[in-house]
Amino acid sequence: MTLTDGRGARLPRTERRRQLLDAAQEVFVARGYHATAMDDIADRAGVSKPVLYQHFPGKLELYLALLDTHGAALVDTVRKAMESTTDNKFRVQAAMRAYFDFVDARGEAFRLVFESDLRNDPAVAERVDRVERDCGQAIAQTIMADTGVGRERADLLAIGLTGAAEMAARRWLASKRAVPKEEAVELLATLAWRGISRFPLQGEPESDPA
Repeated sequence: MTLTDGRGARLPRTERRRQLLDAAQEVFVARGYHATAMDDIADRAGVSKPVLYQHFPGKLELYLALLDTHGAALVDTVRKAMESTTDNKFRVQAAMRAYFDFVDARGEAFRLVFESDLRNDPAVAERVDRVERDCGQAIAQTIMADTGVGRERADLLAIGLTGAAEMAARRWLASKRAVPKEEAVELLATLAWRGISRFPLQGEPESDPA
């Protein structure tokens, strides 16, 4: 299916939706949610307002669609990091790198997810909470499988890891990448590993971390 925007341009529906989301992200990042109008997004996308409303009934729906897209991408990145190796030391490093890679490639999207000026809206808060929860669960599942600790303890450990990764990545982005990314990842991974490595694999005795 193709759509005409009233200015002669025709795009398949999925491509048009992507175009509108890209335009919305640019405007939201530049102006913030509250200062953005649907007219601004339509102008940035080069479409008429009726075309914009064919895809999104309002500004909030556009914003939520962006959160869904970028949140799912971050969760997928963390899950793949957990599956990338069976060595837990490298898993910790991979988890930290997942956040830094996401920030490095999608810095403005990261701000939309974690630094939204709309966090008090219930729909936005629910989506941000879901991203944080799903990232934590991906790590908690690995912790439980490898160490045998219960769900509550695994959840706390996972939240500690993801929270450190999120806050450090946000600081790194705000500092304009003052520390080389690989060094920043290694610093965080080393800090986290010194703690989590004290939980031995099932069937193994506790030992001091290397």
